[in-house]
Amino acid sequence: MDLAQDPESVQRPPAEVLPLRHSDDPRVHRYSSRFADVMEMRAPSHDVATYLDHHDGWFRRCAAPMTVQPLGPNGYALTLGRFGNFGFEVEPTIGLELLPQSEGIYRILTAALSEPDVSLQEVYDVEFNAALQLEEGLSDPLTQVRWELDLCVWIRLPAVIGLLPDKLVQSSGDHLLRQIVRQISRKLTWKVQEDFHATHQLSCPPRRRAPF
Repeated sequence: MDLAQDPESVQRPPAEVLPLRHSDDPRVHRYSSRFADVMEMRAPSHDVATYLDHHDGWFRRCAAPMTVQPLGPNGYALTLGRFGNFGFEVEPTIGLELLPQSEGIYRILTAALSEPDVSLQEVYDVEFNAALQLEEGLSDPLTQVRWELDLCVWIRLPAVIGLLPDKLVQSSGDHLLRQIVRQISRKLTWKVQEDFHATHQLSCPPRRRAPF
């Protein structure tokens, strides 16, 4: 015998997942980090700008071995790798949009993933905000690319971690995030610098310590 279906239950769309940054769940912790660096490019600023404008080439090469998938004309889905603390691990994938330059300034912002994993949306949330600015160097030809990154991550931690002191959970998470940002950003900076000089058949300046 067929049972009548509730018309409201037929083809009902999935409930929208509230971003963790707006959640009032006490298990959600916010971690943040800031990174700043300078890349020296031995070329005029217009050559560096042309290179940065064509990010469909260098971004994939320089982000490796992180997994990169296209996300619209100016975006990429970037899988950062597996990270964790207190035995809790997550492998975040974030969407990034590389905005066209405006008066020598480039911005990279968080972009929505085309096919987000709802189960992961309930575990973490990421806000990525970076800016790159081109400045003429003291010698010619030389261009300095100054860039800054502000990164915020919201993570819903397992209830068992809530048994630990809140200050310990917060400080350990902030420390871990700073390590991740320094590792990824420092490597990406080196790779972009080396890739630019290699593709332009120029001698690459030596690596320098980042002013964290």
